[in-house]
Amino acid sequence: MGMLCAVTFNRYGKLYYLDPGEFRPRVGDKVLVATDDGPEVADCVWAAEWSEDDTSGFPKVIGIAGPEDVGRDELIRQRKAEARVASNRLIREHQLPMKVIAVDHVPGGPADGDDPGPSPRTTVYFTAPHRVDFRSLVRDLGATLRCRVELRQLSARDSAKVQGGIGSCGRDLCCSTFLTEFEPVSIRMAKEQDLPLNPMRISGACGRLMCCLKYEHPMYQDFHGNAPAIGEQVSTPEGDGRVVGHSVPRDAVVIRLAADGSRTVCPKASVCGSRKSYEDRYAV
Repeated sequence: MGMLCAVTFNRYGKLYYLDPGEFRPRVGDKVLVATDDGPEVADCVWAAEWSEDDTSGFPKVIGIAGPEDVGRDELIRQRKAEARVASNRLIREHQLPMKVIAVDHVPGGPADGDDPGPSPRTTVYFTAPHRVDFRSLVRDLGATLRCRVELRQLSARDSAKVQGGIGSCGRDLCCSTFLTEFEPVSIRMAKEQDLPLNPMRISGACGRLMCCLKYEHPMYQDFHGNAPAIGEQVSTPEGDGRVVGHSVPRDAVVIRLAADGSRTVCPKASVCGSRKSYEDRYAV
């Protein structure tokens, strides 16, 4: 049991849950959060309160943002906006088939003695239908923004992860909330789950197969590996019949009884019949 608060780096953006530690941020307060590029300013959207969950693994708030931190954050946002405008303009001038997805900016660090500190860096994330030769674009962007520029091409799934959005289920995209890496998803998973093989029904916001097809796939594999196939003649406690459907979530099969033609739902374990191999039934 411990305390948790929720913060976001962008308005209406992804929520991050943190351990407030010794601080008690309220809604609207700006807090400092440790990142790979140093402390960043985030807005508190859920005040610190006690939680029954174990909070030992959550990152901690490292402080309340002061005027200098807020000013630095505003400068970073301004640099990001300038970089996005310049990137779109130069992409049009170079006639490159690219689309800017996001921009990140890391300001230069303070000098330390003879060390001038790290130089400012701007990273532009983009998508393109194929590999793009953007060497001249990087050169012009560096001259325009007067800092080191990096361009990184994102895949369709990475693009959806960065941009975020709402899935067909009505919830935030899995890739932009909790998925840390993408697992392979195949059309065979949709086939085994008796889903319509319509790209509009089984594709996510990225245009690829939905990642959630992977979640229940092991359960369907286990069920189809032991249950009689549709159309098989079986024996049940209520009489002989033919399998006309599966109810995987209930671990049951739908039987049409031979005696009166009525339908009944029987637990899979109570049905006796032949067993086709899993590979033969769903061979692609």
